[in-house]
Amino acid sequence: MYGFLLLIPFLLIRFVLLSLLNREAVPRAAYFAPVQGGERAAYWIYQTSTMGIFLTLFFLKISVDFSRQTVLGLVCYILGLCLCAGSIAGFAAPDETGLNKRGIYGISRNPMYVSYFICFLGMALLTRSWLLFGFVAVFQVASHWIILSEERWCLEKFGTAYEQYMKSVRRYI
Repeated sequence: MYGFLLLIPFLLIRFVLLSLLNREAVPRAAYFAPVQGGERAAYWIYQTSTMGIFLTLFFLKISVDFSRQTVLGLVCYILGLCLCAGSIAGFAAPDETGLNKRGIYGISRNPMYVSYFICFLGMALLTRSWLLFGFVAVFQVASHWIILSEERWCLEKFGTAYEQYMKSVRRYI
C-alpha cells in the first residue's frame, strides 16, 4: 500500500471536517501569527518540512505486517487522527471572546500541533522511513517556534484572558 494514502484521512479531517463544522474557521486555521527574528527561519523550516513530509509519502510504501513497529505506527496514526478531529472540533467552536478553550483545548493549548506530530510519527513508523522521521523531527522543532509566535500574538490580541488560559492549561500535554 502506498504511503500517500495515509494523507487522505489526515487532509479530510484537517480541511473538510473544519469547513463542515465552521466554514469561517478555515481562514483562521490557515493564519500564521506574525513572526519576528529567528521565528522567520522557523516558519520557512516548518513549511519546508511539511512539504517534505507530504512529498516523501508519495515515494514510500506502508509496511503491512504485525511487527511491533507497524502496530505502534498504526496506534500513533489513528490516535493522531482522533486527536486532530477533536482539536478541529474545538477550533471550530471558539468561545464568545474568540479563544479556543473548550474540549481538548482545555487540556492542551496546542492540540492540533500535538496531533500532527503523533500522526506524522505514525506515518514514519508505518513506512519505516528514516527520511520521513527526520522530516517529522525537523517539523516538530520548527513547530515549537511557530507556537511561541502564536502565543505572543494571542497575548497581544486576548490580553489577560489568554494569560489566565496559559496559567491553567499546558502548552502541549
